[in-house]
Amino acid sequence: MTDLTRPSFVTTDIEALAAHTGRLAVIVAPDGKMGQAARRANRLTKGAVQRFIDSAGFEKIKMGQVTSVAWPVGMAAEALDILCLPRNPTVTEARRAGAALAKARAGKPLLLCADTTKRVAELGFGLAMRDYEFSDHKTADKDAATDVTVMCADVDAAVAAAAPLMAVAEGAFMTRDLINEPANVLTTTEFADRLVEMKSLGLEVEVLDEDALEKLGMRTLLCVGQGSDSPSKVVVMHWNGGEKDAAPLALVGKGVVFDTGGISLKPGAGMEDMTMDMGGAGVVAGTMRALALRKAKANVVGLVGLVENMPSSNAVRPGDVIRSMKGDTVEVINTDAEGRLVLCDVMWYAQERFKPAGMIDLATLTGAIIIGLGHENAGVFSNDDALCKSFLKAAEVEGEGAWRMPLGQAYDDLLKSRIADMKNIGGRAAGSVTAAQFLKRFVKDETPWIHLDIAGVALTKSPTALAPAGATGWGVAALNRLVADNFEAE
Repeated sequence: MTDLTRPSFVTTDIEALAAHTGRLAVIVAPDGKMGQAARRANRLTKGAVQRFIDSAGFEKIKMGQVTSVAWPVGMAAEALDILCLPRNPTVTEARRAGAALAKARAGKPLLLCADTTKRVAELGFGLAMRDYEFSDHKTADKDAATDVTVMCADVDAAVAAAAPLMAVAEGAFMTRDLINEPANVLTTTEFADRLVEMKSLGLEVEVLDEDALEKLGMRTLLCVGQGSDSPSKVVVMHWNGGEKDAAPLALVGKGVVFDTGGISLKPGAGMEDMTMDMGGAGVVAGTMRALALRKAKANVVGLVGLVENMPSSNAVRPGDVIRSMKGDTVEVINTDAEGRLVLCDVMWYAQERFKPAGMIDLATLTGAIIIGLGHENAGVFSNDDALCKSFLKAAEVEGEGAWRMPLGQAYDDLLKSRIADMKNIGGRAAGSVTAAQFLKRFVKDETPWIHLDIAGVALTKSPTALAPAGATGWGVAALNRLVADNFEAE
């Protein structure tokens, strides 16, 4: 897994600033007030920090932005980074400021003088999240990991606050690694093997092979992968940190390790991005890792359906009728609408076996959600207002964009089939909504449920606030927050 930058927290030592090599960061408030370390840096540089504060450039600086002075006079540092941040920043301000420092440091050793600034752990979290780089398949020499040290007033409090945040960061890194990995490396078997390795964290992990899936009747899932040489699998991960008999929260992820579209073949342009079509399963895996690392006091089960959608003489065809585990039949109109065929069987299995207190499925399900919401928000569909409200609140706190979308009978009617119980698509209009309606048919009335269409947020071409271009890890922080706030035992 990609190495995670773990900041070290130390007691403030102002006298050490002059001799520090590498990069040195100090904090200045938006009103120009300097903390203890900034004042010391100002004296060492004979007023350079104050001159910047008095300049027109400081008036234009944005919250959380970094201005760098190379080789500052009077100091041994390679650069002095001046960070604009209030003494008591919001969570979002602190994390984005940390991310800005990560971008500025460019892999060089960094000493951040946070003084009495609150939320230093959030600063460290933002820095760790933005420091990510997926370079497993680059043959150039890789730079050795470099240290990040944070000087703060209360080291014990910072260390305690940082521990669960670093667990979330490590979970997000796992998600990013899985989504960034090419399909010739991350086969269904390799994916399952990586999840089995998490037994070392205290997770219980089961792998269901094709024979087991056939016996269970998961034929809609199996039909998606029948054209590939990679065997279809379902992996079940249990975290039992809550009360013994408490019903778990179920997280269900779409894990199409590569999606050609099958017989309904996708256009060639951009098909290389379909390595990310297992993004939902990646988020489930990363969330389970985070929960295990921080020893969450909750019962959570993560289930991922792992398949590869390929065209071949054995592939499922448009017009085929497949019977699901639930027993309903599905007319396959478009083999590129395969994610819902994977999810519906795994969702039904999750409810039959675990009788969950709630169920959330995640999938890079539709291009339509990108048309509607772009790359800023995931689409949120739900049959339960309370659970949906809790998730939206968690996503907002964590700075992960999410927007509730509608459901309704008129959309469901678009799935009617002449020869089967339903079609797997409802036409071009409201494509993300009809996909959610399809999944809703496999949700029991008593199960609170959320469907998250993450096609627009799982991987981006441009950097986000806390991630470089590529896989974002969206969803790990929000789901972890949802569990912490709503499903953990006291």
